[in-house]
Amino acid sequence: MHFYELNRWVNLMKFAHLADCHLGAWRHPELQHLNFESFKYALEVCKKEKVDFILIAGDLFDSAYPPIETIKDTFDELRKLKEANIPVFLIAGSHDYSVSGKSFLDVIEKAGFAVNVCKSQERNGAIVLEPTIYKNVAIYGYPGKKTGLEVYDIPKIKLQEAPGLFRILMLHTTLKDALPTLDIPSVDYRVLPQVDYIALGHLHLLYEKENRVYGGPIYPNNASELEDLKYGAFYIVNTNGEIKRRNIKLKDVLVLDLNITDSFTGTDTIIEELKKQPLKDKILILKLKGVLERGKITDIDFNKIEILSRAQGVYCFLKNTAKLFFPILEIDIEPKTENLEQEIVDNFSMKHPHELNRHIHTLLEALNIDKKEDESSRVFEDRLFGETKKILFP
Repeated sequence: MHFYELNRWVNLMKFAHLADCHLGAWRHPELQHLNFESFKYALEVCKKEKVDFILIAGDLFDSAYPPIETIKDTFDELRKLKEANIPVFLIAGSHDYSVSGKSFLDVIEKAGFAVNVCKSQERNGAIVLEPTIYKNVAIYGYPGKKTGLEVYDIPKIKLQEAPGLFRILMLHTTLKDALPTLDIPSVDYRVLPQVDYIALGHLHLLYEKENRVYGGPIYPNNASELEDLKYGAFYIVNTNGEIKRRNIKLKDVLVLDLNITDSFTGTDTIIEELKKQPLKDKILILKLKGVLERGKITDIDFNKIEILSRAQGVYCFLKNTAKLFFPILEIDIEPKTENLEQEIVDNFSMKHPHELNRHIHTLLEALNIDKKEDESSRVFEDRLFGETKKILFP
């Protein structure tokens, strides 16, 4: 029976559903700060709304071992919740999950600031989840895992009975009907146990279907997500079936999309356009596109542009030149073998001799690595940089 059908609850309860906080994720100091401020804002709303408890459906942190300052700040906020007598129940997500079973979520639990509700046993091929009981609510949880491995476990889940209680299932995974066009490992919601509310994490999108809700993200996790979502959100839920999405809009995002064909005049073109925009306290995403007929991308003075933006009160400046291209040039090579790439490299090395040319082939192989599923752009970039560093600085 779904929770919206339950009219028999005498002692109604109200709870918050958060997910995908990814604390410690951003490299930009301003956005890392804004990410944490969004988390604090959500907790303040929870206290003002006098929720009975808070659910965090995975990825509280962006990694199993977050920066120490992030840990300290998080502990401070969770301590305030404890002082306000608002318990926190959580599960690990694909980012803060650890194969070893040890992460800072354990430290949070041992400090008494939260309860990890993932309690399971394997019985006769099934994964039996034991409930964490709080007043008239039974909370079950199963963690997200690296590369979506939890997808293969979830169909095996059975729930230990908790008769007469409002039942919540917390999962950090991909539901098939949330991303129906993508061919990735996912779970059919019809195999999920029957409960009153399913608190989901992992996908950063708007999804509210029957009693299934993706709760986050608290704040966009990367530049493209910031451009698409603009802000984060969480949910306040009543056990009588009322679900309310709470948006967290602390700063406005301004996307300036410009076509540039001449990088020598590009700086002035961008600055003139910026002077027309209301930049004060905005997150500015400068997107440049086009085919450069003159000059190189490095001829655009981004430092000057950022200084001007800051002077006009911009909160954070981001740039994107991924769609700024050079003209396609014909290569004056008549292939002598089937390996055109080898010929191009040899031709370049002959015309531009340098001791580093010996690394070209190895670097091309290193740059050909693929981004892993569930791997954040930041982790992928770090891995790519690490591989190239090994080649150039053995």
